[in-house]
Amino acid sequence: MTDRTTNLSMPFILPSQAQKHVTHNEALQALDAVVQLAVEDVASAPPAAPGEGMRFIVAAGASGAWAGHQGQIAAWQDGAWSFFTPKEGWLAWVVAARKLKVFHAAIWNDLHPADAELSRLGINTVADNNNRLAIASETSLFTHVGHGHQAKINKSSAKDTATLLFQSNWTGHAEMGLAGDNEFSIKVSNGKDWLTALQIRQDGTVIQPQRPAGRAYKNNGATSPAPDSESGFTSLDQVAGKVALGAALGNGDRTLVVPVRGLYLVSLMSTAVSSSGHSTALLRNRAEILFTLWAPGAAPMTVSHSQPLLLEAGDELSLKHAGTAQIYNAAGATQLALVML
Repeated sequence: MTDRTTNLSMPFILPSQAQKHVTHNEALQALDAVVQLAVEDVASAPPAAPGEGMRFIVAAGASGAWAGHQGQIAAWQDGAWSFFTPKEGWLAWVVAARKLKVFHAAIWNDLHPADAELSRLGINTVADNNNRLAIASETSLFTHVGHGHQAKINKSSAKDTATLLFQSNWTGHAEMGLAGDNEFSIKVSNGKDWLTALQIRQDGTVIQPQRPAGRAYKNNGATSPAPDSESGFTSLDQVAGKVALGAALGNGDRTLVVPVRGLYLVSLMSTAVSSSGHSTALLRNRAEILFTLWAPGAAPMTVSHSQPLLLEAGDELSLKHAGTAQIYNAAGATQLALVML
């Protein structure tokens, strides 16, 4: 049996030992020095006037009474310095630096979360197996340490998800990132259904799947609309963003319905097979003339006009005819096209 403990090297009281109190007090001094270890600082020279019980980690290049004690704990006890050799895994709180150090591989190291290999971390809230890092705070700051800063979200494969999800009361309403592929997208939701508002392909092409657009026309060939009559459309293509045909007119044609409020580029084309002078006006809600195509008494002739228009959700567009003409109805001949700017 040795005369000292294995971990803290405290002396045992031996049988028939004289002055047992000395040995006992030495052990108490060791406990007082290293249990609940909090050192003032890491230093290479002792302070000029240390207070009783002050402890320090002896740094490299130690001098004076600390010479030769690098890495040890120096404790001022009963007017003299006592030194304690740390073992693997000892922890010490450094008061001056306000940080925790761990003794590992024969040196004192700052204790970082990586050293502890935390599987979960909750800051002011509870983390779980899905949300392994959870923060409850008004704001979160990620800052540089001298240059730039990157926040990285990495996924395993193209079919996985790497996104930022924005919620209100735990219901998702917007999401941006790589969702199920490697093309950046922005999605929005009404709380139930999700729509892709913007997609950027890997070649840099920008797509707006919900951007309203469409082309309306009829495919019934040459007709002669009566003066002051109204016509609409029977076919719709190049559709995006919920552009649709609307209410039926008296002749079986239908209006073109604007899905959402916004600024649109609107283009109207009219082709006459014969004409003694005629005009075709674009109507909003079967009453307001937005603009008019005028054609002289000459044929065949195609006239067209394009301009930006501020349209409201639910606006219905149709055509108003004046004069006498035989209009050729077909895609690329007589048509109405619009796209939201």
